[in-house]
Amino acid sequence: MSSDTICAIATQSGGALGIIRLSGSMSLEILSQVFTKDLTTLPPNTIHYGHIKDDSEIIDECMVSIFRSPHSYTGEDSAEVSCHGSRYILNKILSLLVEHGCRMANPGEYTQRAFLNGKMDLSQAEAVADLIASMNKVTHKIAMSQMRGHFSSELKKLREQLLKLTSLIELELDFSDHEDLEFANRAQLLELTQNIDARIQQLAKSFEAGQALKHGIPVAIIGKTNVGKSTLLNQLIGDDRAIVSDIHGTTRDTIEDTMEIEGLQFRFIDTAGIRQTADKVEKIGIDRTYQKIKEALIVIWLLDAPPTNEEIERIKELTKGKERICVHNKADLVDMKIFVPYFLPLTLISAKQGTGIDNLKKHIFQAAQRLGLTNNEIIVNNARHYDILLRAHASIQRVLDGLRLNLTGDLLAEDLRQVIDIIGEITGGTISTQETLNNIFQHFCVGK
Repeated sequence: MSSDTICAIATQSGGALGIIRLSGSMSLEILSQVFTKDLTTLPPNTIHYGHIKDDSEIIDECMVSIFRSPHSYTGEDSAEVSCHGSRYILNKILSLLVEHGCRMANPGEYTQRAFLNGKMDLSQAEAVADLIASMNKVTHKIAMSQMRGHFSSELKKLREQLLKLTSLIELELDFSDHEDLEFANRAQLLELTQNIDARIQQLAKSFEAGQALKHGIPVAIIGKTNVGKSTLLNQLIGDDRAIVSDIHGTTRDTIEDTMEIEGLQFRFIDTAGIRQTADKVEKIGIDRTYQKIKEALIVIWLLDAPPTNEEIERIKELTKGKERICVHNKADLVDMKIFVPYFLPLTLISAKQGTGIDNLKKHIFQAAQRLGLTNNEIIVNNARHYDILLRAHASIQRVLDGLRLNLTGDLLAEDLRQVIDIIGEITGGTISTQETLNNIFQHFCVGK
């Protein structure tokens, strides 16, 4: 790890206040050269008022917070300068710090140093970026859970189980010449390995939910042309996002926008009306509708007249495995007594008048609950973690195959050690190349 003392702006310029962070063994010495107090003589975890000066010229009055290793975010001697948020002031202070021996920090370098100094594991470090990027209550909750080490604790349990399994097999190896001794029952080893694999698969399976929560739970609005899909989209998001017209086939491509319902981000997709058409452009839009139905977790089937049995069966086939909500539109125009609930939940609305929309939102949120997107389970939303879990699953499958084929302990132990190493990549236990670390932290913002 670089021994340079680094500095960077940790806030956006132009606000009322700005913060500049320093980290490294010379942080307090360098800052003392441009501050009106000698910070090296002051106690840690304290805040001090003074002025930043360039020779005799006062640049700004500010507050300086000082921290001593290892009790800081990075684990190094650190300081934070709170000053006015003027772009000129922030850049001037940075220039002074660089002149006196600091180096400008790379993106994510503070968090990278925190990881390398043992202040957090790699999964917790990655959660910092997710926390900064969180856009709603749920993504914030997931990031905070990971930062607090809940995911790491789960992986620690898996690792302990794998080590127990490895120990049992290696104990068998150590006493393999004693034919009268049996230290590990193969049936029990198989059951233990299956339980470990089941948890790995469960975590990997949560990635789809994690991506939905991160980017918005996809909700496809489908139905015939001119049933009010675009009007409904506009009502849900509170904006004239889609063109509304009495002309059939107006929507020729999918239109997407997001909104929050009770802290969850939903991504609503207005699709082209499903019908037979000779129009080549409209047909492309209908093909995209089918693709969006595949991608959606929730499907709203919008109707303004009773469907045929053929249409019902077709929608059932198209939306198999999805959460389906049947919505009867134009309640202000149509006698709703003629309708029967083809799918539950069923709700009545008038997209044009805006009636029934709040009730529909409740049904949408309840659909997310049925999908398990609102529970407190650990959810994987990091593509790197997902890839590692898939590799761990593939490796432990070899262990299971070996147990079923009654392979020797040395072969089983080797595959188990590989699983342990793969899982260790998530928390950083087996990360050794600087290139891998740089690839992870380069996507962080400067100052973090």
